[in-house]
Amino acid sequence: MSDNEHVPTENQPEALAPLPPGDLEMLAQVRETCAQLQAQISRVILGQDAVVRALLAAIFAEGHVLLVGVPGLAKTLLVKTLAQVLGWRWNRIQFTPDLMPADIVGMELLQPDGLGGRQMRFVPGPVFANIILADEINRTPPKTQSALLEAMQEYHVTSMGHSYPLEKPFIVVATQNPIEQEGTYPLPEAQLDRFMFSLWMDYPRRSDEERVVMETTSPRDLTLEPVCTREEMIAFQQLVRRIPVGRHTVAHAVTLARVTRPADPEAGETARRYVEWGAGTRAAQHMIMGAKALAAIDCEPAATVQHVREIAPHVLRHRVIPNYQAAGDGLGLPNLLGRFFAETSGAPPA
Repeated sequence: MSDNEHVPTENQPEALAPLPPGDLEMLAQVRETCAQLQAQISRVILGQDAVVRALLAAIFAEGHVLLVGVPGLAKTLLVKTLAQVLGWRWNRIQFTPDLMPADIVGMELLQPDGLGGRQMRFVPGPVFANIILADEINRTPPKTQSALLEAMQEYHVTSMGHSYPLEKPFIVVATQNPIEQEGTYPLPEAQLDRFMFSLWMDYPRRSDEERVVMETTSPRDLTLEPVCTREEMIAFQQLVRRIPVGRHTVAHAVTLARVTRPADPEAGETARRYVEWGAGTRAAQHMIMGAKALAAIDCEPAATVQHVREIAPHVLRHRVIPNYQAAGDGLGLPNLLGRFFAETSGAPPA
């Protein structure tokens, strides 16, 4: 596979239809809104700037997020803070082995009808909010996981044969603890694929950690102000879809997905030797949507290959399954992703 076939250069420009003036003005509003969101969130969440940027990209791209990190890294606080600065309704669902689907979506209850009789009425569950924190989603059985995943995919829930729509925006941020696996129900690959990004929260730098300890053990009264309305965010999400993307950028996203598939003719040595299953077509779709969201955040009028390469690790991380040889050779997903980037001409951006 030649580099020129997949990675465009400055000598290969592509004419794209420009955004109309109204959209360009809105693009500037997106940049300003995102800067305000990041400023507000950074008052509470320290040392996680890359995760916050990717999470905001998911919000602008209408995508769900799998947030992975050890306990104590403020995963729950991050989602709560995000909901506060957006001014959205949010609910936290603590997933446990005894949680039932009705505990999430709601149930039909017999209630007075105001005329001296009774009738069955649907009582909405906690899934009826704009942001859902699905805490430790892998600790509940598959049938309960599936109830949430139906809402994520279809934007409605079903109870007693009736369908109830969910208000948009509707974003699910699910957390997983990578340490403890005993007594858990790992999400099947088909369900993992419903999440646009998998974001890994790492330990903060020493300076950030010292600041966290200082500020959280002293009296403080933080008041977070909502940055934009729900209607404004819906308009921004629609704008993201209108951002143009060149065919060469789409081709690069498709290449990044295809090189992870061991049986694909375009696969390199890494996939053929170390991968059990690679990423599907939805990975390329999510790379393009993520690239468009980053372009909007950066106030750029088109998505580029660099945007694709920046967001690709978050898209591929939960879609590539290493085989036993990878484990035997001590190669984890970060190593494999780095090799995929090298095979498609260049390393991932820092």
